[in-house]
Amino acid sequence: MRSKKMEGTSAPTMRRDPYEVLCVSRDSTDQEIKTAYRKLALKYHPDKNASNPEASELFKEVAYSYSILSDPEKRRQYDSAGFEAVEDSMDMEIDLSNLGTVNTMFAALFSKLGVPIKTTISANVLEEALNGTVTVRPLPIGTSVSGKVDKQCAHFFGVTISDEQAEAGIVVRVTSTAQSKFKLLYFEQDINGGYGLALQEDSEKTGKVTSVGMYFLHFQVYRMDSTVNALAIAKDPESAFFKRLEGLQPCEVSELKAGTHIFAVYGDNFFKTATYTIEALCAKSYEDTTEKLKDIEAQILRKRNELRQFETEYRKALARFQEVTNRYSQEKQSVDELLKQRDSIHATFSVTRTPNSMNVNVSNGSTSKVPGEAESPPEDGNSDGKDKSGKKKWFNLNLKGSDKKLG
Repeated sequence: MRSKKMEGTSAPTMRRDPYEVLCVSRDSTDQEIKTAYRKLALKYHPDKNASNPEASELFKEVAYSYSILSDPEKRRQYDSAGFEAVEDSMDMEIDLSNLGTVNTMFAALFSKLGVPIKTTISANVLEEALNGTVTVRPLPIGTSVSGKVDKQCAHFFGVTISDEQAEAGIVVRVTSTAQSKFKLLYFEQDINGGYGLALQEDSEKTGKVTSVGMYFLHFQVYRMDSTVNALAIAKDPESAFFKRLEGLQPCEVSELKAGTHIFAVYGDNFFKTATYTIEALCAKSYEDTTEKLKDIEAQILRKRNELRQFETEYRKALARFQEVTNRYSQEKQSVDELLKQRDSIHATFSVTRTPNSMNVNVSNGSTSKVPGEAESPPEDGNSDGKDKSGKKKWFNLNLKGSDKKLG
C-alpha cells in the first residue's frame, strides 16, 4: 500500500532528470527526497502562483519527478532504464482549484462513472500545516468523531497513544455512509513546530459506504490503489484481472511511537462538503482480527506472485488458442470449398435432357433416340402415329333397326 502523496503526476513534454528537478543526488535517502519535494511543491503550487503559468509547469515537473523517486520500484526502474521503463505506470492527478467549473463537472462525471481520478491537496492546507496554524482537535483512542468538511479543506485531529498502545498497534479509519469522497492524511512533526505531510490515502467505495484506513500494526499492510496501471489496463482490458493485485501498494509507515500524532480528513468531493466519521482504535482489543489481517495480506502477496507467473502461461496459451482457432476457420473454409467442388463434379455425370435440349436430326426428319429410352406417345393416343379417322367412334355408331323404328 504505497501511500498516494503526489500532486500532479502528468508527464511534462520535455522531461529532465528527476534527481535534477528535485535538486537531490542519486544516493539521496527517501527522507531527503521527500523534504526537497515538499519545499518545491509549496513554492510552485498553482494556488500560490495563479498568474504564473511557468510555475504551474514547474509544479507538474516536480510532482512527476517525485512520483518516480518516491516509489522504490519506479526509482529502480528509472535508474536502470530511464523514463521508458516507468512511463506506462504513471498516473495523472488533477488540481481541483485549477480546473474551473466546466472541467470540474466533467471530472466529477468521470469519477461517478468509476474512472479513477487522483486529486491534489490544496497548497493552502499544506502551508497552514507547515506553519502550525491549523486547529487540532483531540481524538482519544477508542472514540469516534463525526463531521462535515468543505471541499479542499481539512479537519485536523490529534491522537495521543501510550507506550503500551504503540506496541500493540494503532488503527485510524474514516467512513462515510453518504459515500463522500475524502482523503485521510497523516502528518509528521516538523523541526519548526509545524506538520509535514507524510502519508495520504484516498477513500474508496466498499459496499454502501466509502472508507479509508491507516494501519500501524508492526507488519507491512497494503491498500488497493485502483489508479495503478490504469493506462496499461485501458490499452489492454484483458489484463485488468492480472494487473488488479498490482494495485497493492505498501504503506511507508508500519508503526507509531508513543506520543501525539496528527491526522486529518480532507474534503475531496468535487462540489459539496464531505460527511465523515473518524475513529482511532488500539489493536490490542482486536488481536484476532489483527492476526487475520496479517495472514490475508501474506496470502494476497503470494497470489500476486502466482498471477505474475500465470499471466505468462496464460498469454502463451491464449496465443496458441488464437493460432489454432484461426487454423480451424481456415480448414473449415477449405473443406467446405472442396466438398462444393466435389458436388459440382458429380453433377456433370448426367444424361438427363430437358424438352428444349432434345437433339433433332434435321437432314432426314427423324429424331434421334437414346438407346433404351421409350418414345412418348402422340397426343391423340395412337401408337403408330397414323390417322384412323375411318374407325367409327361410339357416338357415330349406326345402330341396326334404329332407322326402321324412326321411319
